Amino acid sequence: MSGHNKWSTIKHKKGAADAKRSKVFTKLLKEITIAARLGGGDPGGNPRLRSALDKARENNMPKENMERAVKKGTGELEGVNYEEITYEVYGPGGAALIVEVMTDNINRTVAEMRTILNKHNGNLGKTGAVSYKFDRKGVIEISRDGTNEDQLMEAALELGAEDIKTEDEEMFEVHTAPGDLLTITDALKEKKFHVKSSEVQMLPKIRVNITGRDAEVAWKLYNLLDDHDDVQNVWHDFDIDDAELEAIADK
Repeated sequence: MSGHNKWSTIKHKKGAADAKRSKVFTKLLKEITIAARLGGGDPGGNPRLRSALDKARENNMPKENMERAVKKGTGELEGVNYEEITYEVYGPGGAALIVEVMTDNINRTVAEMRTILNKHNGNLGKTGAVSYKFDRKGVIEISRDGTNEDQLMEAALELGAEDIKTEDEEMFEVHTAPGDLLTITDALKEKKFHVKSSEVQMLPKIRVNITGRDAEVAWKLYNLLDDHDDVQNVWHDFDIDDAELEAIADK
């Protein structure tokens, strides 16, 4: 695993194989609902809702599903009252994970999280235990297909982007301050750059290389957490060699 995009590619292949579309929809609908509850139902004045709706469209969610979720958040329709929790986790081989959860039953979720962690060499830390190892950044993925690297760099930096990552073979990553994400995304689209995704992520400051049994357990732990119905996002700082990760993922 050479970086974020490599991990995402394998994760997406796994998702296709496991037919996880319904789970993706469930997580997106939760995010839309809570974003509307916290910031109102107008995406023009609610960046979090705007981002959630954009991501739902990227995943081909029907418009009526999105509209119902917004109305549940604003109280126009009856809905579940979700609470947000962030767990900070010590993982195998010195790895760190941040698990973002939305749940309607905190006691149930905590118990299920502890069960997963106890079986896969994970331990819950206190607030701040591992979050200092990550930076919160806006991440815009731009397809390499038809994109001139120099033109993208010039445009992104002029718009106020903080960094442009070029290591991935399929896409460029433009990093921004979280508050600048939507503005820069819109501007890059206007300049005809092919934006594949745009979201706020927790990026590791330094990646921890793990191998062998630690790598296998960490991969399983990550996927079990990511597959959990109450988990919205799992961010991690561990890195696994490409060949080893492919072999683990194929098991």
